[in-house]
Amino acid sequence: MISIFQFFLIVLLGIIMAVLVFEPLYVLIFNKPFYIHWYPFRRKLSSIQRDVLRMECAFYQRLSEKRKLFFEHRMAAFITKYPFFGKDGFVVTDQSKVLIAATYVMMTFGMRHYLIAVFDKIIIYPQHYLSTIRDEYHKGEFNPRLKALVFSWKDFQEGYYYDSDNLNLGIHEFSHALYFHGLKSRDQSAVVFSSAYVKIQEYLVQPNVLDKLVLSNYFRIYAYTNKVEFLAVILEHFFETPQVFKEEFPELYSNVRDMINFNENDSKL
Repeated sequence: MISIFQFFLIVLLGIIMAVLVFEPLYVLIFNKPFYIHWYPFRRKLSSIQRDVLRMECAFYQRLSEKRKLFFEHRMAAFITKYPFFGKDGFVVTDQSKVLIAATYVMMTFGMRHYLIAVFDKIIIYPQHYLSTIRDEYHKGEFNPRLKALVFSWKDFQEGYYYDSDNLNLGIHEFSHALYFHGLKSRDQSAVVFSSAYVKIQEYLVQPNVLDKLVLSNYFRIYAYTNKVEFLAVILEHFFETPQVFKEEFPELYSNVRDMINFNENDSKL
């Protein structure tokens, strides 16, 4: 006769094996992870951080009370995992941590594996800075060699608060990190991301599609610099002017939504 402990151990191992076998098949069929949010030990923000989030994050404000708790947990996990460093006299505050973390958590709210390893720090300058990558002034960048996300706070704030001009530095640079992660990793969310990204590339080579995109003037010309910048720009548009995007280019919009497993109910589209 087996003990209660052995029984629960067998059940637990059975569940783990079922997930290992079942979930890859689920992802293959439905193109999304089997589940997204499950936090047995929920992390909490400080009262100051929560106040900033409640006052300054429109996406969070539109969530249900239950999903607000999920969002707060992910915010706290992000702030704990990735240290913030101020450069050229910039003083990192709870506000700067919250707004940067909220941007990333919003973008990855449909992904189960959202804490990725392609960056391990956030660096903030007060304004544009001399980049070590090309020895020229930048407003922001993802530096995979240094595993860093770098932002000019002045330009980050402009992108964050002017939220319908399709220019959002935070979304743009985090898009580069997610693209890099999608290429390198094989977790469920990365598989979904890379699969949908392939569909976007297939969409772009359809007859006349690229000409239609350019002639529409909806996406700024910088989008056509290369495929990495195109992805970053369309994600800016996806979050800032979703209704226009959906009406102008429904197939592309759908591919982007699938790529990040975005729940339209979260944003009340």
